[in-house]
Formats: sequence, structure tokens, C-alpha cells
Amino acid sequence: MTSAEFDQSSTPPGAYLQAIGAAPDRPFALAEAALACAAQDRPDIDLGAYRRHLATLVEDLRQLDRLDDAAAADDDSILAARADMLRNVLASRHGYRGDDSTYDDLQNADLTRVIDRRRGLPVALAILYIQTARGLGWQIEGVNFPGHFLIRLRVGGQAVILDPFDQGAARSIVDLREKLKALVGEKAELKFEHSAAVGDRDILLRLQNNIKLRLVQEGELERAAAVLDRMLWIAPDQAPLWRESGLVNHRLGHLTRAKAALQRFLAFDSSVSQRHQAARLLQEIERQLN
Repeated sequence: MTSAEFDQSSTPPGAYLQAIGAAPDRPFALAEAALACAAQDRPDIDLGAYRRHLATLVEDLRQLDRLDDAAAADDDSILAARADMLRNVLASRHGYRGDDSTYDDLQNADLTRVIDRRRGLPVALAILYIQTARGLGWQIEGVNFPGHFLIRLRVGGQAVILDPFDQGAARSIVDLREKLKALVGEKAELKFEHSAAVGDRDILLRLQNNIKLRLVQEGELERAAAVLDRMLWIAPDQAPLWRESGLVNHRLGHLTRAKAALQRFLAFDSSVSQRHQAARLLQEIERQLN
């Protein structure tokens, strides 16, 4: 799925996200999908300027890559050069960095506002780094580090982990261990899963989950339910999302929607305790509807 396949003038953003959900789990135009999510909240927005900016990021990187072609010799030097070029384009030239002063601002997870402000959450900034690098065919992926999204750039058998929130700074194993202890606690130790690759679908879900969590914390349940709807468009096979949708819609008094979501959840092979809870709530909803 490429960005060219989504034209907001003819295809609703929701249809684009549903197409992602119906497709196999493979890379897609991640930044375009994040724009579609933003357009779902702001249906009158013109995404043209944002698409042009994404194209500019790729072209700026391409120009640097041409200049550096003669300098790179082996995988290590190519990797170091590419990491520097990404930092040059995203952080130095275009000013992207983490918003550490208003971290919980919802704008930090809306890619259009991230582009406007040049500030955002780690996962939102990571999407820009990933999309830009992929524009040149580079190998890059998200990293499942807890509490702070990172990316990994690869060249051949070499790789480096970068932190988009800190202007693309490289992170060593020592850095990651210290970061983990600061986030989780002094007894925490790095495990294999902390550096596992994250697929595009999960990156997009992680971005939307940031929005949903903040809306729930603020008591904006109607808006949180709408975010859950689009998360389910993206990942209709994720049972926990159906359960959460059922619970949120029940709290809102949307009993028919809650019933449908809980029925979908019960069709999955989930934990016994959660199935019992969902079944009891479903019985209560059915009594209220009858």
C-alpha cells in the first residue's frame, strides 16, 4: 500500500485504515496512515501540504546521500553516514525533536500537528524517521523498548539504535540499560524483547493508543471510543481492543455498540477471567436492551 493509493478527496480516511486492517501484516506507508488517522479527527484538513513536506524530507535525504556516496566504504561507515544524514535532515535542517515540556499534549500524537510544531512523542517522530529512510530504500524498523519508542537502522549485518525524541541520537547498550532503569526501576534488566522489531501495524496502534490513553485520563470517553474504532479498523483481530471498546461503550451508555464489541471479543480465545467478566457484562446489557 503506497501513499499514492490514498486520495482524501475520493477515499475517506476510515476506508484507508480499514484497508490496512484487511491486508496482511506487512510494511505500508506508515506516515500516510498516520495522516489518515489525524484526518479522521479533523475531516476538513487538507493533507496536501503535509504530503509535500514528507516528500521534501525524502528529497533532502536523497541529496545528502548523493553527496556522501563516494565516502562510504564498508557497512560500518555506511551505517554511520546514514544515521548522520537522518539526524541532519530531521533534526538539524527541519528541527524535529521531542516535546519534553508539554509531553502529554494530544498534539504530540497527531502527525499533522507534529509536522506543524516540529515537536512530538517518540513514536510520532519515529514514523517520520522511518518514512524518510524508507523513501531511499534503507532498512529501518521500530524497536519495542518499554515506555520510550526507538528505531533501528540497518546496513548489511550492522545496526544502530536511534532515539528520534533526542534528535536521532545513537543509543548504546549501556544507554538503553540506564534508560530502562530510569523508566522501570533499578532492578530492571535488558531483555531480548526490549529490542525486538515492531511491525508497522503495531507502530500505528502505539501512536493511537497514546491518544486514547490521554483521552480516557481526561474523561473524554466519546473521543476515546472513536479512537478505539479506528484502532479496530487497523487491527480487527486484536481481541483486547474489542473488549476495551465494549467496556468504554458500556460506560457511555451505548449499549448496542457495547454488545456488538463484547460479542466479537468472546469469539476470540482469551483469558478465562476476562471471558467471564465480558459474558456477565453482556448478559447485563442484554437485560437492559430487552
